[in-house]
Amino acid sequence: MNLTGKTVVVTGALGVLGRQVAEAAAAAGATVVAVDRVDGAPPRGAQSWPALDLGDAGAVQRAFAAIAGQHGGIDGLVNIAGGFRWETVAEGSIDTWDQLYQINLRTAVNACRGALPGLREGGRIVNIGAAGAAKAGLGMGAYAASKAGVARFTEALAEELKDRAITVNALLPSIIDTPANRADMPQADPSRWVRPQELADVILFLLGPGSSAVTGALIPVTGRV
Repeated sequence: MNLTGKTVVVTGALGVLGRQVAEAAAAAGATVVAVDRVDGAPPRGAQSWPALDLGDAGAVQRAFAAIAGQHGGIDGLVNIAGGFRWETVAEGSIDTWDQLYQINLRTAVNACRGALPGLREGGRIVNIGAAGAAKAGLGMGAYAASKAGVARFTEALAEELKDRAITVNALLPSIIDTPANRADMPQADPSRWVRPQELADVILFLLGPGSSAVTGALIPVTGRV
């Protein structure tokens, strides 16, 4: 995949998946701006942006305007920022529902709204949903609801941006093979999960020219789960 000449913003870029995607996009030739809520060592080949609270709509608008100004526009946005919490409805807290809405859906909406003024015609937006949003399992209610919101948001924004030839798609991963997931599920077989590199490969396709006819898609990337 050749992304030479493209400017791509990756949110949640200091996490396991975000770092993988940022480094893969940079290796493909893109200028990558790594955005996260904390400061830290940037992914290889990427440029770090100062710590940004994606829940703060005003701060996001200002940051993305500055990014677009520095680079003459934005060609791609990958929304990876988010989080997970397992708890049952009976024993959990209503605050968890608010929290996961904030970190999974609000962050994606704010980032997209911030990017849109500077997003070039033919731009690409890729969101991270969840396979579990289609049918929630035990303890997955709040998480699945927030990720179902990401799916509906993706579809709505894709329709909104069709006339600008901007595509908006979402990946629906199952369990991602990360150190945290291995620690939380020591008896599971991680070879059945999805490796971050496998997700990055699909994201790079969606950022590239070969995906121009794909928009509003919710793409399962589930490995053998």
